[in-house]
Amino acid sequence: MKILAIDSSGLVASIAIVEDDTLLAEYTLNYKKTHSQTLLPMIDEVTRMTELELDTLDAIAVAGGPGSFTGLRIGSATAKGLGFVLDKPLIHIPTVDALAYNLAGSSTLVCPLMDARRNQTYTGLYKFEDGKMHTVLEQCAVGIDEIISIINQKHRKVTFLGDGTKVFTPYIREHCEVAFTFAPAHLNRQRAAAAAVLAMEYYTAGRLQTAAEHRPEYLRLSQAERERQEKLKSC
Repeated sequence: MKILAIDSSGLVASIAIVEDDTLLAEYTLNYKKTHSQTLLPMIDEVTRMTELELDTLDAIAVAGGPGSFTGLRIGSATAKGLGFVLDKPLIHIPTVDALAYNLAGSSTLVCPLMDARRNQTYTGLYKFEDGKMHTVLEQCAVGIDEIISIINQKHRKVTFLGDGTKVFTPYIREHCEVAFTFAPAHLNRQRAAAAAVLAMEYYTAGRLQTAAEHRPEYLRLSQAERERQEKLKSC
């Protein structure tokens, strides 16, 4: 089985190709460029270096949200375009799940934190047992105070990761009542390799979509939509 994975749900752009139990290539970039500039050239470079014929892929996995509205649209449009052209199924990977999968095998609870602005975070809680990831709290958009309150009730050490850790570290240090740690730099951002390996499980379970069926999962309204609703309320 061969899967191309795309993750552009946050500031990081990441591409990976996994074949069975082997990571053939991964290209991750987190440096001052938009995904519209980087994503297709990254795919082109990875496929060229691995001499991959795209029509040999079994599926295309994409981090489907939540995350940056623009980033999700670019990633989804890229995956849908490839799916249509190559006539390949898509695998929608929840962004927070994929981020948590960076820490596969962890003995602690795993809590991804993506900065959703206004003291909000896209988050969830996960644990790893018997070689599998189990969802303790499904991905959601909540205040940092709410997720820390939930963690405090679990009475178990937790590892935080994601771009929200930098934003919320002061709050975590002051309010988290359980032992905690932060993932190291090579594991604390979105990685398409994690999404690709998780996609293998989804593929085996038959969790596939057509390119036409795929839609990003935003979890909350965009800023423009929120502002529009606020204006309508004030009228």
